[in-house]
Amino acid sequence: MGIKHTEFRFYEELNDFLPEDREKRSFMYKYEGSTSVKDAIEAIGIPHVEADLIIVNGKSVDFTYRLTGGERIAVYPVFESFDITPIVHLRPKPLRRSRFILDVHLGALTRRLRMLGFDCLYRNDYDDAKIADISVADKRIILTRDRSLLKIGKVTRGYWVRSQIPEKQVEEVLLRFDLYLQISPFNRCISCNGQLQPVAKMEIINQLEPLTKQYYDEFYRCMECCKIFWKGSHYESMLRRIKKITSRD
Repeated sequence: MGIKHTEFRFYEELNDFLPEDREKRSFMYKYEGSTSVKDAIEAIGIPHVEADLIIVNGKSVDFTYRLTGGERIAVYPVFESFDITPIVHLRPKPLRRSRFILDVHLGALTRRLRMLGFDCLYRNDYDDAKIADISVADKRIILTRDRSLLKIGKVTRGYWVRSQIPEKQVEEVLLRFDLYLQISPFNRCISCNGQLQPVAKMEIINQLEPLTKQYYDEFYRCMECCKIFWKGSHYESMLRRIKKITSRD
């Protein structure tokens, strides 16, 4: 059947996955036989969940489009802040409330996102297949440092976290999914992801240390692991950390 050629151009952060000689420019993709645009995109090195709009010769298509050779294809990343429903969206409608599942490499990011009030599942014994299954069943967005996880066919929502620094990772996720208006600090247990609820001091007084009993009156309890929280000496430093994380300056 011979070698075929299709011209690709990837935009914005999709270039993070490309070698330098293919970044921010058009290039020819060579292949034999018949292939879908989804398979071609992943063969080039980009997880399909990172793409949300594909334009072939001026017309939007979905992942099932079969390459025939000679096309000019533009691929754009997920549009979190824009409505592109008049054209072919490559995934279900955006979630009203963002929920996440994180891989084994992102424990520190998990704790920081929970501190900001986000629903984040994390277990260090989840393998890729388990994470993918939970993502699909619970409609959770996968956050990962492993590109191959996002190439699992059933996965429709996911993001490859670029930075290796936890504070930068938080900023990256907040910007990527436009989460600033969803921040609700101190509503989740940093340890287990359970929701926190106010609890009367007398109900838990036998669990408190003497100085905590003396100086604090406002308490919260995790509905899952029953851990007790209060606005202790660490509270102000956590507020400063949150302010720094959420600042857009």
